[in-house]
Amino acid sequence: MTWPAHTVRLIGPVAVVLAAACAFFDSSARAAPDRCSLPSHHVGMVFPLDQVDAAWSCRLEPILAHYTTANKIGPIRTPLPKQVYLYLLEHPVMTAALANRLDLGLYKAEWRGPDTFWATDGEGTEGIVHPLYQDQSRRIYYIEGTHDGRFLPRVSGKAVVLFSLRVVQDGQGGESIDNTMVAYLRLDNRLYSGLLSMLRPLIGTVVTRQVVKAFDAARRLAGTMREHPEQVLFEATDPPGLPDEEVAFIKAALASLNQPAQRPAPSLP
Repeated sequence: MTWPAHTVRLIGPVAVVLAAACAFFDSSARAAPDRCSLPSHHVGMVFPLDQVDAAWSCRLEPILAHYTTANKIGPIRTPLPKQVYLYLLEHPVMTAALANRLDLGLYKAEWRGPDTFWATDGEGTEGIVHPLYQDQSRRIYYIEGTHDGRFLPRVSGKAVVLFSLRVVQDGQGGESIDNTMVAYLRLDNRLYSGLLSMLRPLIGTVVTRQVVKAFDAARRLAGTMREHPEQVLFEATDPPGLPDEEVAFIKAALASLNQPAQRPAPSLP
């Protein structure tokens, strides 16, 4: 069939407008996926899971609703001012590198994107960590990882880790942080999930220990920063040294920890 020339001229612009409209509505639909409903109360604490991006909410929902194990860890006290501790949490590559250089563990971490990092404890547990939400007192993480242990075969799974921080005063009038974690784990392999249900007390202990270790570098580093500041600074600057911004913060933090009455905790950049 042959269209008249004036009809072709009319259809051309109309087709462009319709195509653009279809593309707009299609992209809008993709940009606003349905949000899955997530509970906000967990073992007596409230976490703003409604603030997690909608695209992530439906990845978290099956873990929270059909977890293999769920554990509350803490509170665990970290002897650092809040701003110093938050900086260590938000710079996992630096924290892991310092802890490794100071022989506090075999930690390693690498950024795999603007909001994603890979981490390992060097003892069989590693994973990709996605920080999904943070404020001054709470953190929400989604983790995909694996564990190779002496008592378990290699397992893989997904976890939601809810992290709460509370400022406390230590016996010397200094500031410390009490950390409480709630960790939900769902294994990928159904057979292992069934075994874990049968051996929940044993496996719960193993999982709890591994989750704590995943966030343990900052706590272990804290004690060394207070007791051996010169060693920490040496490891931060020994070639290949840390980036200048991180070295500057470490210097300010060490000065603050050794003279708490005279110097406030350094501010986050």
